[in-house]
Amino acid sequence: MTQRKPHGMDFESWIDRQIREAQERGEFDGLPSAGKPLPGAGEPLEEDWWIRKKVREEEGTTGLPPSLVLRREAETAKARALAAETDTEARAIIEAMNAKILDALRKPLSGPPLNLMPFDADAVVRERKGTSRTDR
Repeated sequence: MTQRKPHGMDFESWIDRQIREAQERGEFDGLPSAGKPLPGAGEPLEEDWWIRKKVREEEGTTGLPPSLVLRREAETAKARALAAETDTEARAIIEAMNAKILDALRKPLSGPPLNLMPFDADAVVRERKGTSRTDR
């Protein structure tokens, strides 16, 4: 824990002493970027550099708030359940999705309101039978 600066001691000497003592204890040894140049050093800073950095870090992710990601996942799960080979498989897909929805309702996600309720597994199975194959 960092101590308070003793009264009457210069800030510079107090900080220098803390750094020196930490170096002696080896607290700076083995840091992940030790000996490497700082990222972007020597490059001109653009006005929105931090936004570009964040986008690069999140490449491959949707960038959507978790509540919208769950809505999309629910749509995909229902489509997968309707296309399932058996009623049992369809129910398993819906039950897994319902567990995620209930969890999100208990611990609200960030983003717009979820506006999503658990699926009625029986209704999905009936819809599946009406739109596709018979149970196997």
